[in-house]
Amino acid sequence: MTNKDQEFLPFSRPSISQEAIDEVVACLKSGWITTGPRVRQFEEDLKTYVGAPYALCLTSATAGLHLVLTALRLKPGDEVITTPMTFAATLNTIVLAGGRPVCVDVEPGTYNMDVARVEKAVTKRTRAIMPVHFAGLPVDLDPLYDIARKHNLRVIEDAAHAIGTEYKGKRIGSFGDIQVFSFHPNKNMTTGEGGCVVTRDEQLASDVALLRFHGMDREAWNRFGKSGSQHYEIVAPGYKYNMMDIQAALGIHQLKALDGFIRRRTELALRYHELLQGWPEWTLTAAPAYGHRHAWHLYTPLINPDRAGRDRDAFMLGMKERNIGTGLHYRAVHLYPYYREHFGFKRGNFPNAESISDRIVSLPLFPSMTDGDQDRVIAAMRDLFRQ
Repeated sequence: MTNKDQEFLPFSRPSISQEAIDEVVACLKSGWITTGPRVRQFEEDLKTYVGAPYALCLTSATAGLHLVLTALRLKPGDEVITTPMTFAATLNTIVLAGGRPVCVDVEPGTYNMDVARVEKAVTKRTRAIMPVHFAGLPVDLDPLYDIARKHNLRVIEDAAHAIGTEYKGKRIGSFGDIQVFSFHPNKNMTTGEGGCVVTRDEQLASDVALLRFHGMDREAWNRFGKSGSQHYEIVAPGYKYNMMDIQAALGIHQLKALDGFIRRRTELALRYHELLQGWPEWTLTAAPAYGHRHAWHLYTPLINPDRAGRDRDAFMLGMKERNIGTGLHYRAVHLYPYYREHFGFKRGNFPNAESISDRIVSLPLFPSMTDGDQDRVIAAMRDLFRQ
């Protein structure tokens, strides 16, 4: 049977246990489906898992980045240093919070922010550094935090890919300033949509808690319960970014399974690495020298068009024709029209990010993927490159 005759293999698929499904059903039957006891439990479980005193659940990681940046009270012209090799939400939220994104190029092997370039980008207007742990590989945080302390800057780790990631034996979220995680369906664990902010800063946690629900001094759980009061005060103009109990019902069980998910993702990623070694059509990612646990949210080699006989987009189309899904994570954000037109970015600003952006592709990777599924991917690639 050829790939064209087989069922479509997606690049990502969430793994939802029967226990999680039962929890969602119980939540629906309970009559309490918005922010309530299950969100509270999920937040406590997250605090225990990452080892942080504060975890605040939200509708998305994008909401988390937006609220954290809003809580920093950026003034017009304030700058946030980040990476162009990320999803657009990273830069979008800087702009939405009133800041100006300043990018530094990435390392060619890891796709992570090149920390050696960060200090040169610091100006009198810099307020924060926002690294992205690309695909679940941690940025080199020790020298980055040294720069932040030297210049009195906040660090907001865009950890959307990095729940379960470790840096030098420490779990992301257990140290540092601020981390923002994503629970989107293609991430390592999911709540359908959702995310959370983790921090050790009590005032920041209080600000995020206030801003995530209209600037109201008490949420629905505090008002509609038996011991609650219907009265509340609006003490700041806030947003509607609160997570629902329906979502947390999934998250409680996804978090329990997370380390198992990462183990299987790691097995598959290392197997890809072994199977693709020596293929001239591909340049594979490189591991940094410092100790780390890669969460393998994505497996993202770079196609070599001159050796492959086709560019990335043609490769993705060819795989789709063979019933294999792929992903594009990501086009470099500085090349989008908005950022070119409003901030003067242009091709040539960040050569490493641009080379990665032009050639990157996400191969199928998810916990329920079998070795046989992976063999299908490799067979489809062999067939495609032979043509």
